[in-house]
Amino acid sequence: MNKNEHTHLQKNIGLFAAFSTVMGTVIGAGVFFKVSSVTASTQSAGLSLLAWLAGGLLTICAGLTSAELASAIPVTGGAIKYLEVTYGKLTGFLLGWAQTLIYFPANIAALSIIFGTQFTNLFHLKAGLILPIAVICGASITGINLLGTKHGARLQSVALIAKLIPITVIIAFGLFAPSNVHLSLIPEHFTTSQTLTGFSGGLLSTLFAYDGWLGIGAIAGEMKNPKRDLPLAIGLGLTGIMIVYLGINLVFLKTLPISDLAGNLNAASTAAGQLFGNIGGKLVTIGILISVYGALNGYTMTGMRIPYAMAKEDSLPMSNQLSKLSRTAVPYVAGIVQLVIAGLMMIVGSFDLLTDMLIFVMWIFNVLIFYAVIKLRHTQPDLVRPYKVPLYPFLPVVAILGGIFVLVTTIIDQPILATTGIVITLLGIPVYLVTKRKSS
Repeated sequence: MNKNEHTHLQKNIGLFAAFSTVMGTVIGAGVFFKVSSVTASTQSAGLSLLAWLAGGLLTICAGLTSAELASAIPVTGGAIKYLEVTYGKLTGFLLGWAQTLIYFPANIAALSIIFGTQFTNLFHLKAGLILPIAVICGASITGINLLGTKHGARLQSVALIAKLIPITVIIAFGLFAPSNVHLSLIPEHFTTSQTLTGFSGGLLSTLFAYDGWLGIGAIAGEMKNPKRDLPLAIGLGLTGIMIVYLGINLVFLKTLPISDLAGNLNAASTAAGQLFGNIGGKLVTIGILISVYGALNGYTMTGMRIPYAMAKEDSLPMSNQLSKLSRTAVPYVAGIVQLVIAGLMMIVGSFDLLTDMLIFVMWIFNVLIFYAVIKLRHTQPDLVRPYKVPLYPFLPVVAILGGIFVLVTTIIDQPILATTGIVITLLGIPVYLVTKRKSS
């Protein structure tokens, strides 16, 4: 561990700032658009809400667990470094490789597709324009970030406010609005196998909406009192997010029948139109578009710095190019490569396919991170831990078991998707060996 990184961290983040970071990091586009795939999997209002509840509880356990590593190893690289310290450089490299080739490009592609879908729906354009608009959307965000970090940060601040407005409006009005939809929380026709399959598919979909918790613990080294404030910020923040998600999905289920929600990426806009009329629905859709654009900006800004950081250590092919910075101090080559990969994903994949693949791959590493907390407690008992996960080892074990459930059910229900994600990740092994041989 580089000791200099500890001395340069300024401890100026309090509880409220940490709580705001949690809310702003996790709440993105999934809250509006994953209702379609969750309901398509469960075909039940009650099972859908149960999936959102289980996803929230699993995320709380995951966030509180991973934060112990963040406070003990508060260095540049985050999760990559946690895995390196625990399992060696290859495991850390494979996470960075998966993030570079799958996680960030897939997020960018999925969000761009969503933006294109909502844009064409708002202005009643032809469906054939979704892909061109998605490509333009993704390219414009990369362009803004290439102008400098300051511009990307400003956009993120505006988008944070914009994303909270439609959520608040929909929940506040939707819960008390009259409805003709019969809302049954108990499935009318189901078998055990159908219920388990539907629930597991729904759970996987909710995890995209809850995604973002892994980076939360990275602020531990800059907190005034991480031992007290970090678990509070994560626990309260993720609990608040779970309540918001349950509330807005209850509104969707109360406003539209399951048949209108399942597989409908415009469900949020349709529900808004039903609640507020044509003009009100359009205004909410515009807020959703800004929210998606902001979420896209966050992943673009963060994602291009992963291959850059790896290239600085000469860990990737074309490291000399990927480590280049523009005049505005932005890793522009890494940003362009990321955009190209995302563009290819837009062409070959759909929103739900891309997000399910990235969630599956990331949960492989999440399980390793959860186990790393237990492993390091035994192998490095003297490691300074400003924060320790509460209820140890219960919360880490719950997080591990939940992660294994997600992985196993995905392999069973979507074997092609799971195999593709695993193969792409494992392709990093020969790349690692070749680059290591060259550098030595």
